[in-house]
Amino acid sequence: MIIIGELLNGMYKNVGKAIVEKDRSVIQRIAKAQVEAGADVLDLNCGPVSKDQVSDLKWLINAVEEVTDRAIAIDSSKPKVIEEAIKVARNKTIINSTTADAEKLEILVPLAKQHNSGLIALSINKKGIPQNKEQRLELAANIVAFCIENDFPVTDLYLDPVVMPVDVAQAQLKEILESIREFKLLCDPAPKTVVGLSNISQGVVDRSLVNRTFLIMAQAAGLDAAIVDPLDEKLMDAMITAELVLNKQIYCKAYLEAYRKSKL
Repeated sequence: MIIIGELLNGMYKNVGKAIVEKDRSVIQRIAKAQVEAGADVLDLNCGPVSKDQVSDLKWLINAVEEVTDRAIAIDSSKPKVIEEAIKVARNKTIINSTTADAEKLEILVPLAKQHNSGLIALSINKKGIPQNKEQRLELAANIVAFCIENDFPVTDLYLDPVVMPVDVAQAQLKEILESIREFKLLCDPAPKTVVGLSNISQGVVDRSLVNRTFLIMAQAAGLDAAIVDPLDEKLMDAMITAELVLNKQIYCKAYLEAYRKSKL
């Protein structure tokens, strides 16, 4: 499982304040804490506090790369922001994200190819979030086809079925799990799959329990990556144990400790 740490996002008050004040120490402390907890990738998003997303995202990238060589996910809904920010990155990158809309694919797929970057692609378009598995699969198939036609390696593509909050879209969650399974059948070799896990528990009382339950179910469906809070120890323990049950880790009595040591 590829763990993408979600905590360097300007929507969090401490991160937003650090971006405005250009306080590298806060950013670097959070970056190192996520890496120590098992994050393989750090997602960087300036959030709503940013008045100049290009400048602030470049600053975030530089601050993080001073303390870790882990991959970074450059997270913005604006392709032009990603196009400029990725130029300063030295570490491996993942672009987060494109949609199935042609105008985004035409910019971000070549950009990802140029920078040898991964690409997260949401199975949505201008019409909005799909309401069933068939719509998700159609959009995902269009994304895969575009990547193949433009010689972008599908193994670097992360398809996101777009997880919805359980309190407003409970009926969709089973179909989202089925979409994860079927995304893997779209081509050979298969694309990777990813979810923004915290979306499922927005507005829920016991967010950690809901998050880790869905994560385990998604792992069983073939999920490759998740954008999560790696400092949630119960969530990480559940993820590691699911990997063990799925025969993706070698069992030993101290398997949790062994997994964490392997990530350092």
